[in-house]
Amino acid sequence: MEKKIINWDQYFMALTKLSALRSKDPNTQVGACIINNRKRVIGLGYNGMPSGNDLDFPWDREAESPKETKYAYVVHAEINAILNSITSLENATLYTSLFPCSNCAKTIVQSGIKEIVYFQDIYHDTEDAWIARKIFKDSFVKTRKLEEIKITLEL
Repeated sequence: MEKKIINWDQYFMALTKLSALRSKDPNTQVGACIINNRKRVIGLGYNGMPSGNDLDFPWDREAESPKETKYAYVVHAEINAILNSITSLENATLYTSLFPCSNCAKTIVQSGIKEIVYFQDIYHDTEDAWIARKIFKDSFVKTRKLEEIKITLEL
């Protein structure tokens, strides 16, 4: 039987998907992996609450007040990967399971990351996604969608 060897894109996207499994978000689990130009992992992250405190903050998408929803508190996977990075991010590549929002886009650009590889773009038609794409384009950050990959991990 021939062994299947995955390529670098598949490998790093698999790490993003594995990282996403750490998220306690009941709706959207997102992971991120940052690599340098030598193909070494220099940062990993997933969407979660500040300091990993998942008990004292809400995970609801809708409520009477914004302070009762997750949006006011959650730290996105891309930001967590940047904050968890172990070295300079200059000219790095960020792999993410979901196309970044505009807030993450600003932080990504400021960090020096020069390429985004994403798996899904479910918010493509929103104004926020348009803003994120403009930020990347005008800041010369390359983006590319990774076509579907099928990797089975037994945990």
